[in-house]
Amino acid sequence: MVSAKGIPIRDTILWVEDTGEKDLPAILCLHSLFVDRSMFDGLVREAKGRFRIICPDFRAQGSSAPATRDIVTMEQCAEDMLALIDVMGLPPVHIAAASMGGDVSVRMAAARPSLFKSMLMMGSSVRSEPPDQKAQFTKLLERTMVTGFVGEDLDMLMAIMFGATTRERADMQPMLNHWRTKMSLLPRAAWPAMYGVLERKSGQELLRKIKTPTLVINGEDDIARPPDWAQEVVDGLKNAELIMLGGVGHSPILEAPDFIIPRMMQFFDSAGDSGGNRRRLFGGFFN
Repeated sequence: MVSAKGIPIRDTILWVEDTGEKDLPAILCLHSLFVDRSMFDGLVREAKGRFRIICPDFRAQGSSAPATRDIVTMEQCAEDMLALIDVMGLPPVHIAAASMGGDVSVRMAAARPSLFKSMLMMGSSVRSEPPDQKAQFTKLLERTMVTGFVGEDLDMLMAIMFGATTRERADMQPMLNHWRTKMSLLPRAAWPAMYGVLERKSGQELLRKIKTPTLVINGEDDIARPPDWAQEVVDGLKNAELIMLGGVGHSPILEAPDFIIPRMMQFFDSAGDSGGNRRRLFGGFFN
């Protein structure tokens, strides 16, 4: 049974869902910007009896408390999550991170490596935002801070979060409609988190400090964090594997759950059994 509650962490309250199976290996799930912990609901269902799944909402996102500053930084989020691990008394955990969750997880693993058994990053990277994209997204956030995500701006957000192939598939429309509705209802309180991702610093120098076994999964259709950004992460780590998926965009766990979730659990089961950097290409994944 999944429990859900607000947990006081540092100077805020984080909303955390926990399957509570304390005798099982724990996976800490770190969600993407613009969505929330529920992006891992499929993993929660499939991992029952195999892993304990802990899904917090980041500060100023989901059901967690609003920000007290204009920007919520990746460093602040990392400190929150490290404190959460301490407060909950968790054993060394696996990390499952999506998009901004990967920026946070790299900072966590570099700061306190003994807390982590393995790390899985989906649609993520360690780059700061390129100047041209930063300028474009700044205008988007300035606009939507007033109007919310509606019309063409909501269409743009959907194109960022989900690949073109996924958006054209009939069987994906219920999932897409669900997230489109949720993103159209994002509260004003979420904008400090958005600016935090936009203003993030590069984490490239942190990679050399990380020896944690890592699996990086990226979609060829990902326009927010392109494939070469994922390759940079793998190239900078000592023990990493890259899986590249054709026909998938920025949100692999939502776009290809039937492949991704079993592969996640396989990785967490076997983390640490092998070393060295590898690349697997699943071209034309849905063709």
